[in-house]
Amino acid sequence: MTMEPGAQPFDFGKKVDTHLFDRVIDEGYEVNMSDYISESWDFFKAHAAEFSGFTLILFLLTAVLSKLDIFGSIALTAVMSPLYAGYVIVTLKKIQGEAFRFSDFFQGFNSFLPLVLAGFLTGILVTIGMVLFLLPGIYLAVGYMFTTAFIVDYRMDFWQAMETSRRIVTKNWFSLFVFGLLLALINLLGVLAFGIGLLVTIPVSACAVVLAYRDIAGVHGGEWRRPL
Repeated sequence: MTMEPGAQPFDFGKKVDTHLFDRVIDEGYEVNMSDYISESWDFFKAHAAEFSGFTLILFLLTAVLSKLDIFGSIALTAVMSPLYAGYVIVTLKKIQGEAFRFSDFFQGFNSFLPLVLAGFLTGILVTIGMVLFLLPGIYLAVGYMFTTAFIVDYRMDFWQAMETSRRIVTKNWFSLFVFGLLLALINLLGVLAFGIGLLVTIPVSACAVVLAYRDIAGVHGGEWRRPL
């Protein structure tokens, strides 16, 4: 994936014409959970070493930064938001039939600022919703499911990406909530497998979310704005 001309890691992102996404919201969509998970598993099997190796790097960074108290927590969010985007970038490339290099996992830093801002703000809003009323927190946690994908795919600014994701997800929120629960269950199985299973379940889950995004926002929304 290449950066757009003139784009810089500390750009705030850009406003995108949302008429395509409005059509998705108006017409609705189906959530094909089994298809997303099955295809994600196929992606993982084809590149198990790369996906597991990258996930292991995330584990090690988390272990190191979590020892630094509050500063570590801030650094963890700042680093993990663009790193998580690596799953999005690689999966989008796979969807388009493109080869990828291991270094592509780190290209989320090309959209560093909007990803970090989205990471901090979604975390704050979901936490407030959980603490005060619980249900709003759950609603937002599911609603922001596609935020990272919109930032990476369209280089949206963080707030438009959050709101576009929330509006689209709300159209079929309960199905995507069930999808999220299913992914959580898959990761629980990874934990029960002595934690080592997370090297498999985390990338499979992350890829499944991107496949859902591609199916819902890509197919129904028409063509992508730019090639990866």
